[in-house]
Amino acid sequence: MSAEIPSLLTVGQIAKQLGVDTHRVAYVIRSRRIQPCGRAGIFRVFDKAAVHRIASELCRIAADRGEPGA
Repeated sequence: MSAEIPSLLTVGQIAKQLGVDTHRVAYVIRSRRIQPCGRAGIFRVFDKAAVHRIASELCRIAADRGEPGA
């Protein structure tokens, strides 16, 4: 019986994983109305699908701004 434990990340952990500032991740979550899949105490936690969406939105924003490496 090997059930996979879902990996849930906080805003700070997502920012660290993606290598961006926390306020950028928080902005994307707020402006794109990305809902957390739950809470861990006072922290919102997000699943892999949400992290992927946040990363793609950050890339899209960078591309729209013409930032290098976007």
